[in-house]
Amino acid sequence: MSQDEKLAAVVTHAASDIGSFIRTQREAAQVSVRQLAEKAGVSNPYLSQIERGLRKPSAEVLNQIAKALRVSAEVLYVQAGILEPGESNAVRDAVVTDTAITERQKQVLLDIYNSFIQQNEAAIEQDAIAAGEESATE
Repeated sequence: MSQDEKLAAVVTHAASDIGSFIRTQREAAQVSVRQLAEKAGVSNPYLSQIERGLRKPSAEVLNQIAKALRVSAEVLYVQAGILEPGESNAVRDAVVTDTAITERQKQVLLDIYNSFIQQNEAAIEQDAIAAGEESATE
C-alpha cells in the first residue's frame, strides 16, 4: 500500500467517524437532517454526505454544525482529527477558529506548533536524564 493510499484510508476513516458522530448527536437532539442543515447553513445533500462519511467537513463547517447541535466545536474537531484530545489549548483553539486562514494553513500551523511542543518535551527529558547521570556519578 502506497503512502497516498494509506493517507486516503486514514482520511476516509476520519470522515466516516465524524459523520457517524454527527449523525448520533443529531439523532439524540431529535433533529432531522434537513433541520440541521438549515440551522448549520449547509445544504441538505452535503450534510447527508458528511454523515455517510463521503465528505470530510472543514473546521468552519464543523463549527457551524457544532453551534446548530449546541455541542462544543472542540469535541467535533477532536472527532474529525483536527485537534488532539486533551486539555484545551488557547493557541490551538485560536488557530482552528481563525477565519482568515485556509484549512490547509491551519493544519500546517498546528503541525508546526505540535512539533515545537514535542521538541521541548524531548529537551526536558534529555536534561532530566543528564541530571540523573550526573548525580549517579558523584
